[in-house]
Amino acid sequence: MYQRLRDLREDKDMSQTQIAKILGMSQTGYSKYETGENDIPTAILIKLSRFYNTSIDYLLGETDNPKRYI
Repeated sequence: MYQRLRDLREDKDMSQTQIAKILGMSQTGYSKYETGENDIPTAILIKLSRFYNTSIDYLLGETDNPKRYI
């Protein structure tokens, strides 16, 4: 799951600082999500899902299908 977050961010050529700013948090706080040091709160998962236009299940590693269903 954590590698997937990093891969999605890198695919957009963005830094942790840029993603953290979008999420309204510090780079250090976001970094802890990518390393698995902290669990990702539901509200952040929703924001990341919308930003990357992918499903939360994909972000969590429950599926390899990134398609978001709405």
